[in-house]
Amino acid sequence: MTSIVDASGYLFTSESVTEGHPDKMCDQISDAILDAIIRDDPVARVACETATTTGLVLVLGEISTSTYIDFQSVVRDTVKEIGYTRAEYGFDYLTCGTLVSVKEQSPDISMGVDAALEVREDGTALHELGAGDQGMMFGFACRETPELMPLPIALAHRMARRLAEARKSGQLPYLRPDGKTQVTVEYDRGVPVQVRTVVVASQHDPDTRAERIRRDIVEAVILPTIPPELRPTDPVMHVNPTGRFVTGGPMGDAGLTGRKIIVDTYGGMARHGGGAFSGKDPTKVDRSASYAARWIAKNVVAAGLADRFEIEIAYGIGIAHPLSVSIETFGTGQVPDDMIRAAIDRHFDLRPASIIEALDLRRPIYRQTAAYGHFGRPDLDLPWERTEKAALLAADCGRPEPVGGSVGPR
Repeated sequence: MTSIVDASGYLFTSESVTEGHPDKMCDQISDAILDAIIRDDPVARVACETATTTGLVLVLGEISTSTYIDFQSVVRDTVKEIGYTRAEYGFDYLTCGTLVSVKEQSPDISMGVDAALEVREDGTALHELGAGDQGMMFGFACRETPELMPLPIALAHRMARRLAEARKSGQLPYLRPDGKTQVTVEYDRGVPVQVRTVVVASQHDPDTRAERIRRDIVEAVILPTIPPELRPTDPVMHVNPTGRFVTGGPMGDAGLTGRKIIVDTYGGMARHGGGAFSGKDPTKVDRSASYAARWIAKNVVAAGLADRFEIEIAYGIGIAHPLSVSIETFGTGQVPDDMIRAAIDRHFDLRPASIIEALDLRRPIYRQTAAYGHFGRPDLDLPWERTEKAALLAADCGRPEPVGGSVGPR
């Protein structure tokens, strides 16, 4: 496959969804439950899944905690905040059914998390946590945007958020909560040069004509989102290509936690280990190690060590230290890869307990990440988006100290 860094006229597409998309509803409910639990019990073990279909929300999973939460209230409050407040929208927070089937975390898993293999073998580090599962996690950063994210997913998220804002503010009062966006960007040797195609699908009331919806979304959502320099000519714009999107949300499609993992991360520009984030407490490395990987990648790029950077971290269940750490600079490294790898080892401790401490992850901060991406969020103060180690990495590798934290495209 041709690399974006080397190709001329290369197209890449990413998508996002609004908070009213049924899969994203489930992510937000799972993370709202997680937040409600760790607000009172920071060391709780939570693996909460949510499924939804017409008129029904099902919460299931494994939860071990010393606190009590009212699951039904959390579910209904979350659905209300998303915007499903009337039966005519196809889902209603007041009348939807809620079923809960939750049990405690398996003692076999708990044993490995409470005391890592390293502790059980030599008795040191008495408070060491083992990884909550096996698997591999990826982190990525690049210079395409000020937040050091790939441009296609950054624009798709901005467009989806603008679509939701137009609905909530009353600017486009006929819109309903479900929606999707998709953006295709043309690259020339690794540099984004223009937006070529946009697709927006938005749920709407049955009485608004398709022509009005298209005109309004183009003027209020699409064109204001795309910087003028990225549209020397207007892109091809498809709005509700089927001509009608009245039946949406859980009435249109069943929803499930963890089914939008590419939307949650890098829009397909980087690899993905397959583990979802939402509903999982930070002992689950699917979540915490993915956040750590993004933290590392963003600091490496902010330090000027590479223009494009990906890191993979692999864990074994019940083992604290990563089984492997590998990096890829895609030919954009400013120093040898082994120098970057050694600097990462010196400045980042990738054991689960250390990640949790460094990023202060035992806090109710997760519901806000469950729509519009977990990474590249200038609207949120997320610890894995900070670049406080960029200067240390630059000095360690003999590079000039970076000016500022986030560096935009060159």
